[in-house]
Formats: sequence, structure tokens, C-alpha cells
Amino acid sequence: MKTIKDVDIKGKRVFIRVDFNVPMDGDQNITEDTRIRTVLPTLEYALGQQAKIILASHLGRPKGKAVPEMSLKPVAPYLSKLVGKEVKMAPDCIGPEVAAMVENLKEGEILLLENLRYHAGEEKNNPELAKELASLCDVYVNNAFAVSHRAHASVAAITEFAQVSVAGLLLAMEMDYFRKAMESPKRPLVAILGGAKVSSKLAAIENMLNHVDKVIIGGAMANTFLKSRGVSVGKSVVEDDLLDTARQVLAKAAEKNIDFLLPVDAVAADKFEASAAPRPVKIDAIPEDLMVLDIGPETVAAYAKALDGAATVVWNGPMGVFEMDAFSKGTMDLANAVAKSPALTIVGGGDTDAAVHKAGVEEKMSYISTGGGAFLMLMEGKSLPAVVCLEKDA
Repeated sequence: MKTIKDVDIKGKRVFIRVDFNVPMDGDQNITEDTRIRTVLPTLEYALGQQAKIILASHLGRPKGKAVPEMSLKPVAPYLSKLVGKEVKMAPDCIGPEVAAMVENLKEGEILLLENLRYHAGEEKNNPELAKELASLCDVYVNNAFAVSHRAHASVAAITEFAQVSVAGLLLAMEMDYFRKAMESPKRPLVAILGGAKVSSKLAAIENMLNHVDKVIIGGAMANTFLKSRGVSVGKSVVEDDLLDTARQVLAKAAEKNIDFLLPVDAVAADKFEASAAPRPVKIDAIPEDLMVLDIGPETVAAYAKALDGAATVVWNGPMGVFEMDAFSKGTMDLANAVAKSPALTIVGGGDTDAAVHKAGVEEKMSYISTGGGAFLMLMEGKSLPAVVCLEKDA
């Protein structure tokens, strides 16, 4: 897969697909800018080459309509401050007016296009939309790892029409770190998997059993594994239709001599609410009227010990309802344990990213992915459609 540094972009029109799908408050002020800052190395390289830069992104789910609350307009002045120069704002992502603005771009100037998803063709991977987007540039750069698991017009079909298609520095780095973790990891390799449902992580768990030395399970998905072992989990969330599958996963792990760690204690409550009173319980003594909402201190200690000697740690999914302070301690303590590990620590995006930031240990992780869904797809052993398109052109 070629990157932006492998092709000549000097003075050329360079279309960079970025992920500026950032959170905003009611007044459309950007409240968290990680996704903007991760683009800066690629953007600064293009500026150094005096390229004419066109930035494109989606924001939210406007479903093919121009929704003012999902406009990228607030991003332009915010990005201007970060790069120290004006970022012009286009009224749309295609059309005569946009084409004219691109035509008038001078070397080293930046134009931000309006929300790609204002057009239904973006999510439908529409070739006509892709062709019109491609007509704006000499070089297409995909730097949006977080949407590269989607076959959308601005990351997939566009490569059929762009003269040159390459990866941005962020996308290349994401793929490089994942390969370090999965294709040729330093061992022991430990996978930490959490979240609400086994069903959402089942393919990842099954694939990871072909690679890892240890698996650590947390979150509500642990309840399904526990119940499959005959443990009563009270009112906890359980996927009863996956109990047989859970038993098969446990059997496969045992067959491969993979340590498969499940909680030994938990923090439970009588309702799924921030105001609920947390109650510590042993995992084999969960009252029928309570539900598990976090892992307990003994489990945290066991999981931290399991990290001893690890050379590579891959983490995707929180250990409990970390958004509620009363049920966040397990995830926060595990985040600190991972941060203290001398291993190569790779954290999946989405909720895991948010949890690591809440714990304040993001700087101590080797790498935090910018994409939850894309990261999970790689963990499942699948290829990312948008990356396949770039590899095809390499």
C-alpha cells in the first residue's frame, strides 16, 4: 500500500479523505478534537509539498439531507487555528461552485468540503458521486481509518476514478500497528475483550484464539460465558441464544492451551442507572435481583497479574458501564494496569478510547486506534474494503 510520501504531490490538487466526525455541543462547539489532531501529520506534509489541499469528511448521520446541525462549518476555523492558516469552507462537496473553488486554489491552500453524507450516494458507494469527487483532484489520499471498514463512495468507489490513490500517514500507521499486534507479534500476546454483547465480538474472539496466548474477558459479554459454565448471574444481560457458542469458544481455548480469564467477582446493582447503589459480589454468589455492571477488585488484580510478562497487549471493549462513575472503577483500574505494562499496548477505538481518556492514561499507551468498527473488523481477521482498494492500486 503506497502512502502520500511515495508519490509526487508538489503543487498538485490533493484530495484527503479525513475523519472529522467530532463531537459538538448544542452551540456547535467542538468538544473533543482527537480526530482532527490525528490528521495534522498528513496535512502538514502536504502543506510542506505546497499541494492544493481538499479535505473531505462526514459528520453524523444526516441520511442524504443537508442537516444544519451536522455541518462541518465549525471545523474550518478550528482547524485554521491548529495549522496557522485559513481553511476555506465549501458550500457542498460537489457541484459547479465547489469545482470553481478547487480550480482557484493556490499552492499551499486548504479547502474543506461540506459533509459528504449530505448526499445519499456516499453511503451507497455511488459511482457517479465518486467520479465527481475524484474529478476534483490529481491525487486521492485515504487518511480515514475509522470509516475504512465501509464501502462508501469517498473511500472505495473513488479509487476507481482517481488518477492516483494512496494512504495517508494515519491510515498507514493504523495498519502498521495492527500488523505488529497480529501478524508478527512479540509474545506473549494478550487480548482484552469487553463490551456488552458476545454477538458483537464473537467473530473477533474466535479469530483471536488463532493468535493469542491469553484472553481476558469483561463487560456484560462475560455474563454469557459465565452462565454457559453454570454460574447464576441474576438479572444481568445475557445472550441465551449464544450459550452453546460460548461453551464451544471456551472448549477451543482449552484445546489450544490459551488462558481464558473470566471475572471472579463483580460490582452489581438492582437497576441500570447512575444513581444505583453499587454492591460488591462474588461471581458465584450473585443475588437473583441484581445485575452485574462492572468487574470487581479481585478480578482487576487477577487481570493485572495476567499482564505480567506480556510483550503485546491488544484491548477492545470496556470492563463495565464506565460511563457511570459508580461502575467505572474496573475499567479505570484495568486501564492503569495496561498503562503500566512495558508491553506494546494497542487500544481499539470507540468506547475503549473514551475509557482510556477518562482514566487519563492515553499518553502511556503505545497506540490508540481512531476507529472502533474498523479495528474490530481487523480483529475478526477480515480485510477493510477501503484498504483493499488501495492495495489493489499499489
